[in-house]
Amino acid sequence: MTILLIIAVLFSLLLVGVPVAFALGGIGLGMLILGGFSPLMAPQAILSTLDGFILLAVPLFLLMSNVLLKGGVGRDLFAAVQAWVGHWPGGLAVATILSCGLFAAISGSSVATAATIGTVAIPEMVSRGYDRRFVFGLLAAGGTLGILIPPSIPMIVFGFVAEESVIALFLAGIGPGLLLVSFFVIFSMVYARLSGRYTQMDKASWAERKASTLRALPSVSLALLIVGGLYSGAFTPTEASAVGFIAAIAITALWLRRLTWSGFFEAVKDSAVTTTAILIIIAAAKVFGKALALYRVPQDISAFIAMNIDGPIVFILIVSLVLLIMGLVFETLSMILIMTPVLLPAAMGLGFDPIWFGIYMVIMVECALITPPVGLNLYVIQSVAKASLGEVAAGVWPFLLMMLACVLVLIAIPDLALYIPFKW
Repeated sequence: MTILLIIAVLFSLLLVGVPVAFALGGIGLGMLILGGFSPLMAPQAILSTLDGFILLAVPLFLLMSNVLLKGGVGRDLFAAVQAWVGHWPGGLAVATILSCGLFAAISGSSVATAATIGTVAIPEMVSRGYDRRFVFGLLAAGGTLGILIPPSIPMIVFGFVAEESVIALFLAGIGPGLLLVSFFVIFSMVYARLSGRYTQMDKASWAERKASTLRALPSVSLALLIVGGLYSGAFTPTEASAVGFIAAIAITALWLRRLTWSGFFEAVKDSAVTTTAILIIIAAAKVFGKALALYRVPQDISAFIAMNIDGPIVFILIVSLVLLIMGLVFETLSMILIMTPVLLPAAMGLGFDPIWFGIYMVIMVECALITPPVGLNLYVIQSVAKASLGEVAAGVWPFLLMMLACVLVLIAIPDLALYIPFKW
């Protein structure tokens, strides 16, 4: 009964327009006071949260992402991939997906991926006769790869909340990320072939391929540096973010010579604003999570599940439905911060690996990025394409189904996520 009352109050506050951070923090503080606990637990929880070393990776990855965005790296990546696959059936769509995957491996940000590649790909694809709704859906869904393919800011946050290895989460995201890229590529080629709504591109010459690849090589090298460094143990996620930021400045300012002082300061400002918003939500969620723990809500949910839910498969299907519904009104980090302390103990009690569960949650959160009315990627593509929200939303449904198919594969084959971090 307690959890239902908490959820009802939370949804009520959100529906009347209270920001997520204030809703979570206010409810958490109220629960502490009403439960007879010291309200000083709230600032203690906040201070202990913001003191986490791993959270330093968040502003640094955001800085890296914004510097690459201002330096026009997305154009080089898209041009290079297009030169190699543009002549395939639906080649531009394939190039878009692969470019999203590559930029995701650099930035760790879904919104940055959608905005960067969308700015280049949308005009090109529309001018080549691709259906507008398909283009918008493709870019919105392709942007979600930014939080599944490592490095990933939501994975960092999950690892922090769950007290699990962020490196293990990064490595576990590689398999599902590649599977989802494959799904998107195959669908794009089949759709283009069946619809016939595209203009076939000429095959690029070897000289054109060489020139475009050389321009994109520094950016690709950055992705390899970060992923390789994390995999080899050369540096931690926080160190990787710092190395990536320095490398991004070197690439955009010294190599490509596109990063201006005004662009750099704009990147810093945007990163500071986003970081502040993220940290405020994390701090508020920590207070909320502290209150939930003191009220023994996770234990009560685990006991309820043990008594009423028949097996792990039924549990994961119910949780998937709940997360899909929450994705209609919550943004990504809020979902992770609210649901992880509630669901993870119950999931582990049923035998789910916490790293596997983290990847599962990230994929479900990906769905929230492209489901109206709160899907951030929908608004990004709407802004870039100067289109209506309905037109963008209409194009995402095939890709949403493919994400859910990826979840089913992950449930059926847990090693899709667990093989690389633990068995390779």
